[in-house]
Parts: sequence; C-alpha cells; structure tokens
Amino acid sequence: MKEYVMSKQILRCGTSIGANVKEALRGQSKADFRAKMNIALKEASETEYWLELLHESDYISEEQFQSIIADNIEIIKILTSIVKNSDNNI
Repeated sequence: MKEYVMSKQILRCGTSIGANVKEALRGQSKADFRAKMNIALKEASETEYWLELLHESDYISEEQFQSIIADNIEIIKILTSIVKNSDNNI
C-alpha cells in the first residue's frame, strides 16, 4: 500500500514537469515563462525525493533507481540552466 501512495506521488509530480514546461512555452510573458519553468524544476526535485524514498524503502531495485534517477538529474540540470538563463533575460 505504501508503495502505491509513493508511486502515485511520482506519477503526479513527474507528469507535472512536462505540463509546466508546455505551459511555459506558451507563456504570456518572459516572467510567466520563468515562473512555469521554475515550477517544473520544483516538480523535478520532488520527483527526485520520491524516487529516493522508493529506493531507500526497497520498492525499486538499485538498477531501476540508477536508471531513473540519472534521467531525473539530467532534467533538473536542464531546467536549472533554463531558469538561471531566463533570469538574465528579464
């Protein structure tokens, strides 16, 4: 049951990343773009937390964790760069 709750949280925040990026691309202003990208970054960070929790609770294997977390860390790096650069352009 606990893994179901954690999995739902990952699904929620993980899919929110893409939804916020999509909204940012259609933003009404540069500030709106930055705000939505920052939300996407926060959701990616939350996804990282839930993945770590699943891993530490032994609900996912080391191999599964390393594969997924590597992708998530890359997304965090990309979004961090976008947010930092958008701060410079406003």
